[in-house]
Amino acid sequence: MLVSVIGCGHLGIPHAAAMAHLGHQVIGVDVDQAKVDRLNAGECPIFEDGLPELLARHTASGRLRFTTDIRDAAAVAELHFIGVGTPIDADGRSYDNGQVFGAIRQLAPHLHRPCTIVGKSTVTVGTTVQVTALAQRLAPVGGAVEVVWNPEFLREGHAVEDTLRPDRLIAGVTSTKGEKAIREVYAGILDAGVPIFITDPQTAELAKGAANSYLGLKISYINAVADMCEAAGGDISKIVEILGIDPRIGAGGMRPGIGYGGGCLPKDVRAFTASARQLGADRAAGLLLAAEQVNETRIDVAMGLITGALGDRPVKGARVTVWGAAFKPGTNDVRESPALALAHALQRAGGTVTVHDPQAVATAVIRNPELDYTDDLPASLDGADLVVLATEWPEYRQANPQALVDRPANPLLIDCRTTLDPEPWRATGWTVHQLGRPGK
Repeated sequence: MLVSVIGCGHLGIPHAAAMAHLGHQVIGVDVDQAKVDRLNAGECPIFEDGLPELLARHTASGRLRFTTDIRDAAAVAELHFIGVGTPIDADGRSYDNGQVFGAIRQLAPHLHRPCTIVGKSTVTVGTTVQVTALAQRLAPVGGAVEVVWNPEFLREGHAVEDTLRPDRLIAGVTSTKGEKAIREVYAGILDAGVPIFITDPQTAELAKGAANSYLGLKISYINAVADMCEAAGGDISKIVEILGIDPRIGAGGMRPGIGYGGGCLPKDVRAFTASARQLGADRAAGLLLAAEQVNETRIDVAMGLITGALGDRPVKGARVTVWGAAFKPGTNDVRESPALALAHALQRAGGTVTVHDPQAVATAVIRNPELDYTDDLPASLDGADLVVLATEWPEYRQANPQALVDRPANPLLIDCRTTLDPEPWRATGWTVHQLGRPGK
């Protein structure tokens, strides 16, 4: 098929490259000319495992190209994916769908033949109906424009894998024509046995918020239990094992730490909470709000662990190394990063903070230039009084504690992601503290 992907960010770039990999001719559309130029040169402005190679391969083949001219896409594409951002609104609770409607206003007046618009962005329930009305009113072909909502379920750091080999597809449709278009564009994926759920648009819109909010609930729950372990002297890692073996629960998403961040979970939980209230589901809203509140206190919990580990030594005046800037491993995305929030808290407490990250230093510097950064792991420890592990990159799990032990004068490590096996570190002279786990 000839398809377009409107919006080239953390969602749109992997999706465009993956659609080209499935054999489609793809035009990516973005308003940023500098970004478009880089993409056409095969240069990837974001970090995702496998994405630079996929992008370079398909821009070189001619199967994938990018433009700032939406008329170009309208003239040739049979199907248009909408992958623009839906940040949280000024009220702090609901989605700002302005970019979605803006994309439709730009695209629809140039639609002179039947086509399908496929929404990928995460939106408020009811958006498909509004988008359909707007697109059909503005398009010269009117009602020949179909709108389908097909929410993404990408894990940042795994976006290519999750696009090409998803665990499920969802399509909210209003006609057999819309369903046919979805089945055609995803034929390669469906032929591999991936299940597809054909629903009404409202169900598809709610499904994305429900999935991310459940994950937020799960993360907040295990963090709350970690606090109980901290108070009682229990071991949260053992509790995760005990709960995880239950097939009704599972261990996925139950790593205790400093909370969830990024461009999806925080806003999706807030917006889903707001939707629950708007729909009159007050008990659901209360449950979701409790998960938000647990998540929002995780930096305070981490600061309590740090000050307790320091004992009589104050944070003020201490040289602190924070390992991690990205909100999670596998990406250079620092939006709502708990690691950077913790770095700021340490800086406000008077610490001199240096942040290390294998991939996200460049993006963190742009958003948070007031912090010091390095991409050299051993050098990040020079002169440090305290090391705080804040993002669970494999580089930290695989680091050799013996090789690093001489860097800090008194090696004190606070593992705020409970990601390390502490014993090899302790055996080489490090003092290690972890959230919800006894032993120093």
